[in-house]
Amino acid sequence: MSADSALPHPTERRHPFDPPVELMDRQDSAPLSRMRYADGHVGWLVTSHALAREMLTDPRFSARSEFKRAPVHRPGVEPFFGVPAKPGWLVDMDPPEHTRLRRVLAGHFTARRMKELRPQIDRMVAELLDDMERSGPPADFVTAFAGPLPSQVICALLGVPDGDRTEFQSNSRTLFSLETTATEAAAAMDRIYAHLRAIAERPADGEPAGVIGRLAAEKTLGIDEIVGVGALLLSAGHDSTKGALGLSVFALLTHAEQRAALVRGPSAVDNAVEELMRYATIFHFGVPRTPLEDLTFAGQQMKAGDSVTISLSAANRDPDRFPDRPDALDLDRRTTGHLGFGYGIHQCLGQNLVRMELRAALPALFARFPHLELAVAPKDVPLATDMSVYGVHQLRVTW
Repeated sequence: MSADSALPHPTERRHPFDPPVELMDRQDSAPLSRMRYADGHVGWLVTSHALAREMLTDPRFSARSEFKRAPVHRPGVEPFFGVPAKPGWLVDMDPPEHTRLRRVLAGHFTARRMKELRPQIDRMVAELLDDMERSGPPADFVTAFAGPLPSQVICALLGVPDGDRTEFQSNSRTLFSLETTATEAAAAMDRIYAHLRAIAERPADGEPAGVIGRLAAEKTLGIDEIVGVGALLLSAGHDSTKGALGLSVFALLTHAEQRAALVRGPSAVDNAVEELMRYATIFHFGVPRTPLEDLTFAGQQMKAGDSVTISLSAANRDPDRFPDRPDALDLDRRTTGHLGFGYGIHQCLGQNLVRMELRAALPALFARFPHLELAVAPKDVPLATDMSVYGVHQLRVTW
């Protein structure tokens, strides 16, 4: 496809769990093709699993935010493209800055650290299910569970004191609400930054309870970086888990034959979560990269500064990587190598936390409500096609 005939990034989904058909058409005909961005720039679109992995590990391609362009017109996020990364926002950085921050943070996301959080997460799950049961059907699963759980978990992870969590979660809801204006969202982020700074600067009384306090005690990062890391964890952890929970439950409620896999034991649940992350990929508009030099990639000549969008949702349906019915949900499938959490040095830092929340939440939900079902027709479930993290805006359920 030539630059003159480049098409914009498709957004319309004909099926709630499938990528736009146009993405898959390009995967068949040209897995690396030209794409027209919202500002008119003609860059590139990657839809192949193999090319996605290759590019995400190629140091010639940058993740720096000052090079990024919005793939589609979204006024709420466009101000964050084309500007340098904020302190602590390692997702928008390249080595060596990215390496330095990632090395410091990795110790706070070890398997042991995540295991320590599991009892708290189990209690949160049980309490939210208690509230759902007391309120009675029908309920909006997003409002009752998929939204509050990641918010509560992030508070526990960051070390937000119990007495401060109501205000913190209120600002979080404002920040992530579709009805929030840009001015309101900026004000909510300012309050979150101020709140995180207060936690980071608070004198420690014994062993710090959360990541923010531990980072402050270590004194390896500056305060601005610590606060930025906290804001990044909040935005990434909240949105990704909320989207994954909502989509996963929607998928299971519309694939009755697959729900039985969740009751076969912990190993079955672990595999089910991986397949759900592949099948219902939450990165709706993919991840951006930019070549730092003129280069040849997959036989195509790219210029320094060209924007590239890597479609993880298309890559996760690539029949060359998943040859056995890639468009089907199969909780018994071995999904090793899926790109639901990205790949390479920028692979999601909190992926094990997201996994743990899903592993705790899904079996508990269907054990508590074995007859859970949609309260509306699947076609009436509002999809978050206007968000960079895909999911459902609302999921009305009954039992």
